[in-house]
Formats: sequence, C-alpha cells, structure tokens
Amino acid sequence: MASWTLAPGYARLAADFGSIDAVFALQGEKLTRDPLSEVIRVKRDGINYYVKRYTGAGKGLRRYLGRPRIKAEWQNLKQFAKWQIPTAEVVAWGLERNGMAFGRGAMITRELPRTEDLSILAERNDPRLDDRRWVDHISRQLARHTRTMHDHHFTHNDLKWRNLLVDDQATLFFIDCPTGDFWRGFMLRHRVIKDLACLDKVAKYHLSATQRLRFYLQYRGHQRLNASDKRRVRRVVSFFEGRE
Repeated sequence: MASWTLAPGYARLAADFGSIDAVFALQGEKLTRDPLSEVIRVKRDGINYYVKRYTGAGKGLRRYLGRPRIKAEWQNLKQFAKWQIPTAEVVAWGLERNGMAFGRGAMITRELPRTEDLSILAERNDPRLDDRRWVDHISRQLARHTRTMHDHHFTHNDLKWRNLLVDDQATLFFIDCPTGDFWRGFMLRHRVIKDLACLDKVAKYHLSATQRLRFYLQYRGHQRLNASDKRRVRRVVSFFEGRE
C-alpha cells in the first residue's frame, strides 16, 4: 500500500514527482548514501530539488513500530513551516508499506538558493563570524526559532551547525530533523539541554564567551542570568564533557 502527495503548485512536475514509483526511478547527482537511504539532486526548470529516498527502516521491530524516519523528516519540516521557522519547502512526500512493515519512502525538498551551512563557515573561518553585527543578527534568529520549538515541547535532537543554513541575506534556515519529536517532563528538559549543547559545541571555538552568553539570554528573553539560568548553562557547557 502506497501513499504519496505532490504539493499544490507542482502539478507540472507530476511526471517526475507525482508517484512513489516515479520518484524511485529518478536519476540525479548522488550526494549521500548509507545502508538505509540516499540523497540525490535533480534540476527541473532551472531549480534544484533534493530527493531523499529510504529503502529500509532498520532491523527487526523497527520495520513495524514507531514513526518511519522519512515520515518524521517531512512532518517535522512541515511543522517548522507551521511555526514560521524558515526551512526547506517540502514538494512531495510519501511512503509504501509491505503489509504492516515499512517498505520504502521518499521526500523531495526545493533548494534554498545561495545558502551554506554554518559548519562550512566555521571550517573555513568565514569573515562573517568576526562581524559582530552579522553574528548578533543570526544569533537572534536562532534564539527565537529554538525557543519557539522548545515552547511547543519539541526538540530538534540534532541541532548542530551543519543543520543550520544561512543565505546571502543573513536569513537562517533549519533543516534535517528526522529525530526531532515532542517530549514532556524530564525527557523534554534533557533534550532541551542537548539542543543547546549541540549549538555550543562548535560555538565555543568560533564565538566569544560574551556572544555565547548573549545567545542564551536572547533565547530566554532575559537581560541577565537568574539562578535557574546559571544551573542550565552549567549543564549545557558540561553536556559533552568526556565525549569529544
């Protein structure tokens, strides 16, 4: 049994994107591949599209239980859009089951033009990271969108610099969120710390202590740290100790 959706406004691409069979027949530039999935890039009408295809959900009960990873990917990106968090537009999505088991699934996103991920900027020591105004502009966006997620009891769970894109207008985009989910209680608090620690893991090497503290205050909407903030900051800073 297959379920497939092509977003309104993309009917002209139905021959390539209109069914799961057509999507798995697509040929394009291979970008990544692992035992369960692959990503290819195809160009149509001068626009790049990223096609992520899953042919497995893992071993054993993973084929039957829980939300398939590809379904989580498209649902989470669509959730970001609903919360007005800039992200890649999901153009087509769906999956196929073999009885009760996951068979295959795919998602197509439209390119975000003139973007790079923040980890690439860090690797090449991009001069924008030395521009205090640019950093503050990005920091405010990141703080606002991260707080929006967390206020909805949702955590990204892989909120690393490589999953944050920035374009030439200094707009920040959240991408690649297959393990993001909603949480309550202790698990929410723990995963909030993990999100913040993932961000700080690279930030501590490229931003000043003042910039890192300013981001946290922007995230909290506070002018200065209170006792609870200080405890949380200590947990964030120590989260990856002994694991790097």
